[in-house]
Amino acid sequence: MPTTVRVWDLPTRIFHWALATCVLGSLATAWIPGAPIEWHAKLGYAILALLAFRLVWGLVGGHWSRFASFLYSPGSTLAYLRGQHHPDHLVGHNPLGALSVFAMLLALAAQVGTGLVSDDEIAFTGPLNRYVSSAKALAATWYHEAVGQWLVLALVVLHVGAIVFYAVRKRENLVRPMLRGDKEVAHATVSSADQGARRALGLLLFGACAGAVWWVVR
Repeated sequence: MPTTVRVWDLPTRIFHWALATCVLGSLATAWIPGAPIEWHAKLGYAILALLAFRLVWGLVGGHWSRFASFLYSPGSTLAYLRGQHHPDHLVGHNPLGALSVFAMLLALAAQVGTGLVSDDEIAFTGPLNRYVSSAKALAATWYHEAVGQWLVLALVVLHVGAIVFYAVRKRENLVRPMLRGDKEVAHATVSSADQGARRALGLLLFGACAGAVWWVVR
């Protein structure tokens, strides 16, 4: 019997759209001629705070936002590819979506990390540059500019392409649940906790993460 469940809690939804905005903004400020490097750096710091929050929220957030709910085994992933779907695959992140999430988080973490120690020898030196050798700083700068940004762009394109594929071929709207939080599923299942207290906890945790990032970059 179809039923509606709360899949994505409000902190997860805000994180998702805030991260998307910051990532697109960071790519734009990297490519638009004359864009202030200060804004590129600030967007990077915001991404770092969001990533730190998601790491914590992946442990204590709503059920479907926790890493444990979409940390699939290789066997489960192969079964999904063969069309042998577990009911949970159709609620939160399916195995392919989970791989996409982890890849994006790792790629962004590497991009932010290399940015913190980079030195383009022109207009920007990362706030943690003084803690690494010149050789490591140059290697980090090379990765940040020659590899990392293109890897992030590729993952963004893949993410958007997957959304379009599911909408056109499978008639499944992946955007609506990330806007409203709720999703209609074919079977009764657990809902993510999304009460006022949980939302307040999310705000408190993000504030702590943002404060930690501010301390690091200062």
